[in-house]
Amino acid sequence: MKEKSKGPNRTTLGIAVLVILAVGVFLLRGRIHFDWGTFVNQLRLADWKLFGVGVLLIWGGYVIRAVRWAALLRPTKRVSGVSLLGTQVIGFTAVALFGRLADLVRPYLVARRTNIPLTAQVAVYTVERMFDMGSVALIFALVLLFAPDRHTLPHADRINHTALLALAVVIVFVGFAVFVRAAGKQVAELMGRSVGSLSPKLGASVREKILVFREGLNAINSFGGFVQALVLSLVMWMMIAYSYLETLRAFTASAELAHMTLSRCMLLMATSTAGSLIQLPIIGWFTQIGIVAKAMQSFFNVAPEPALGAAAMLLVVTFMSIIPVGLVWSRFEHVSLKKLTEESETAAETLDQPVKPEFVPEA
Repeated sequence: MKEKSKGPNRTTLGIAVLVILAVGVFLLRGRIHFDWGTFVNQLRLADWKLFGVGVLLIWGGYVIRAVRWAALLRPTKRVSGVSLLGTQVIGFTAVALFGRLADLVRPYLVARRTNIPLTAQVAVYTVERMFDMGSVALIFALVLLFAPDRHTLPHADRINHTALLALAVVIVFVGFAVFVRAAGKQVAELMGRSVGSLSPKLGASVREKILVFREGLNAINSFGGFVQALVLSLVMWMMIAYSYLETLRAFTASAELAHMTLSRCMLLMATSTAGSLIQLPIIGWFTQIGIVAKAMQSFFNVAPEPALGAAAMLLVVTFMSIIPVGLVWSRFEHVSLKKLTEESETAAETLDQPVKPEFVPEA
């Protein structure tokens, strides 16, 4: 009954957002100066080989994710990164199609493939996200603090302060992780009681999340394991950053985009990442394109036509390019993406139960 009640709410929300967007475009149609001929010409003159390079970098990132997940599982069970590649491809395909509702598909699939309880996979997923956020913040800070053209960036002083803040957040977060690893139960109880004084339900949730986070940190059982996970994360996110950069530079008919630098690209990457945090199925594609296109115009004075084209291609290259691969892969694995999304949500409610291994491994 609970799952059935979610469907109409999501559908209603999606329709409402679509109607609002349509009404907004209709009301502002007289103020929007957009030349579709120029837009098509920008795409026609683009260097499509660079789009291909961007896609290959993104796909390479999925390979690194599989290797990293296998490394984090090593204290529990030794599995090869190659055997987990399908779980990453299918999982991110589900996220691309169904939004953040499908985030748990990856840990759910890994649990089925390895016959390790879902609790352990959610813990690994939590630590994976920690490395992702830390790596992005660290790369963002270092690039914007030491880039040769940092003084030419829009609002350079504000960006410099933001970069320093990102670096400070990384340091604080690492310190918090070490503290939780050493005294996770005490921290969970303390935070749970503190937040619980305001909201018992929220306090219980905070306590549970800290305990799950601590369980995930147990996957890093040595300094060497930490360094391996960190290096893999940094390499992967640098590949993603250069995928953004190559996609933007592909628009050779736009001087602002053709001469894009890594530091300027990082601002757009941060905007895109923030816009993808709340991702509605399908509709989220258009909202993210709009946010990134507006950022290009505001930050770098890119014309509306190449800005829209670049924002759309960024979404295709970095987010949607995995969909055809994932759909084919899921057919070979004989799994339904929609069913997996629903099952992973249901399984999340009983995280203490081991997951039945039904996922057919590759030959």
